[in-house]
Amino acid sequence: QLQLVESGGGLVQPGGSLRLSCAAFGFTLDYYSICWFRQAPGKEREGVRCICGSAGSTDYADSEKERFTISRDNAKSTVYLQMDSLKPEDAGNYYCAAEWLSFPPVCQILPHYTYWGQGTQVIVSA
Repeated sequence: QLQLVESGGGLVQPGGSLRLSCAAFGFTLDYYSICWFRQAPGKEREGVRCICGSAGSTDYADSEKERFTISRDNAKSTVYLQMDSLKPEDAGNYYCAAEWLSFPPVCQILPHYTYWGQGTQVIVSA
């Protein structure tokens, strides 16, 4: 059974940092696009960052998303989301999701994901 399990959420002060983990069980990261999403209260789900394929390509990050760095450890089958300079508006539930690589492969947020984790909560408050 394929499974994604997020961890690392918690309470952090504005301007602080947090690293989220997404552990993948039952599949190899090389064959999937893995993306982080978040959903704040009263807002739609929003894509954050993605890492894809054997090369570990990452999606485009605009100026705001530059505060978020996605990486992975293949040996641990874990994808990380390093969040820096956190703002109150960054708070919400963070999820990781996996989808099979497209062909030709492109690393970007997709409209559909086959596998989802249960999420981890991030609270940004002074």
